[in-house]
Parts: sequence; structure tokens; C-alpha cells
Amino acid sequence: MSPEFDRRAFRDLSYGLYIVTSLDGDRLNGQIVNTVIQVTSDPARVAVILNNQNLTHKFISKSGLFGVSVLDESAPMTFMGLFGFRSGRDVDKLSQVEFKMGVTGCPLVLEHALSVLEAKVIDRIDLGTHTIFIGDTVNAEVLKEGRPLTYRYYQESLKGKAPATAPTYNPVK
Repeated sequence: MSPEFDRRAFRDLSYGLYIVTSLDGDRLNGQIVNTVIQVTSDPARVAVILNNQNLTHKFISKSGLFGVSVLDESAPMTFMGLFGFRSGRDVDKLSQVEFKMGVTGCPLVLEHALSVLEAKVIDRIDLGTHTIFIGDTVNAEVLKEGRPLTYRYYQESLKGKAPATAPTYNPVK
């Protein structure tokens, strides 16, 4: 049982919104996440956190690869909904957006993206409901200049909500 505390404090933590992608053979998938962080500079390593139930988690676990697209504020709710509230088990998300294949073979979503990067998993940490995947960055490129989409902007300006599988999900209103 979790201790009682004011969960609103978590809203003050700063997050971006990203699409994390991976592959399983010729199957491609991606999802919205709010936890992508650079963890070291030399070597350049990044970490992503995904719910264990998500298809992208399964693909990263199997392939050992992931891609990240840093979203900009132009991303509309229809785009966010495709990657945040639809499962790749039910819909081919990548067939509905502009993307390219990266050097690792991971798809990289280009629509509404400021930059993209790819990583090879070097470690993982099991957190129970979620996993932290830590990867060596093997490719990164800036696509355009702009303002990164933050979680606060998503919530306040776009009126977006967190799905139940997100680390930021709060069942208490």
C-alpha cells in the first residue's frame, strides 16, 4: 500500500513527450512516453521507461533497439491519440504517419518531430510495472528548430490526459 501524500506534487516535475519506437522483424510499433532522459554524455547514453504491458516494450526487449522522436508543440491531439491511446496490437500506427528507417532498422517518426535518435540497449532495470531501458546512442539528428512538447503544455493547452499505463497516471482527480 502506498503512503498517503499529495500526488499533485508530481505535476511539477518537468517532462517532455516523445514517441519511442522499435521493431520485431518486419513489424514496427511506437508509443508516446514522457520519460526519455540522457544519462551520460561520453558515451552518449539515453534511458526510456515503458510499461511492461505495452507492445513497444516487447519489441525493445526482443530487438534490443529503440528509436526516439522528440515531439514539438505542433502535434495535434489526433496524432497524440494514435500513439498514446491506441495499441499496436490493434492498429498499424506507422502506416498512418511519415517516418523513415534509421541506421539500426528502427522506425523514426518524422511528423511533428524536432529531432530523432536511435539506441542499442545495454542494460535494463525492472521496476515491477515498468522497465527502464538504457541504451548507447548510435545515431542522432536534428530535423528542425522549434519548441519541444512538454507534458505541461499537453495537459494545459491540449487538455490531454495520461493513460492508465503511464507512470504519471493519477486515478485521483
